[in-house]
Amino acid sequence: MLIIFESILPIFLLVLLGVALKRSPLINGTFWEGLEQCGYYVLFPALLFHTLATADFSSMEIGAIGFTGVVAVLLMCALVLALWLPLKRLATPASSFSSVFQTATRWNAFIALAIAQKLHGDYGLTVVALVMAVIILPINFINVGVLLWFSGTRTSYGAFILRLVTNPLIISSLLGVMVNQVGIPIYSPLMTTVDLVARAALSLGLIAVGAGLRVSDAVKPRPLVLFSTALKLACFPAVMIGAALVAGVTGPALALLGLSAGVPTAMNGYILAKKMGGDAELYAATATVQTVFSFVTIPLVLMVASQLAAG
Repeated sequence: MLIIFESILPIFLLVLLGVALKRSPLINGTFWEGLEQCGYYVLFPALLFHTLATADFSSMEIGAIGFTGVVAVLLMCALVLALWLPLKRLATPASSFSSVFQTATRWNAFIALAIAQKLHGDYGLTVVALVMAVIILPINFINVGVLLWFSGTRTSYGAFILRLVTNPLIISSLLGVMVNQVGIPIYSPLMTTVDLVARAALSLGLIAVGAGLRVSDAVKPRPLVLFSTALKLACFPAVMIGAALVAGVTGPALALLGLSAGVPTAMNGYILAKKMGGDAELYAATATVQTVFSFVTIPLVLMVASQLAAG
């Protein structure tokens, strides 16, 4: 337990550095929006592309890992949707439920990738990147659909489809897998450049995560915040690990799948909630509380998954 805790401590120290820098007068406030955009459009896509393009998929159970990721996401989404009626009184207005749904089903890949690399090197990066590649489409389709339904927002479905297919994370994942599987040659200096950009992604991404947190929201969290936190940090990992065991996933891959589900929610869901009529304030509060609690729950998830993998 102590080894796992100390292994992930640097990741959370970077998040805390982001919290401190955001509130420091040393850095201009306009920097943070630029960092988020750079991370979304350049750094993170470069990391996904390079990881998937250079991965050795022959050393892992691709089918079982991909199957587990998709099934776990679909099961978790179905479970949270089934909670709408019991939560109806608490989730007022209905748009609040869309934030409960988003924060319970989305996951922060920056944190997952950073911990995976720290614990298992390139293998860890590849497994988490593979999980992200297979679930990014269904999880975005479902979450946007829930937002549209519960927020009552009227929007162009054509515009939504266009936004989805031009998503830089989806494009970079597909291109990386294509280059890897088809064997498309990439000019060596160009690939080195992508690698150099990718190396900056995780550290800067974690700092950006910290900058986006709202510490005051963690002091007196609402019941819905605590409920969503329990769904994301306890229920989702249990669903993912259960699906992995059924699919026959073994070894470090089992712990990495549990990690993927056990990290806090993605920060970009806040922007989506804000633009599509969701409860953005609830989302921000939940993301903050989940990040704080995950400092304790992630080591527990990794420990349980490792024990199950060892038999």
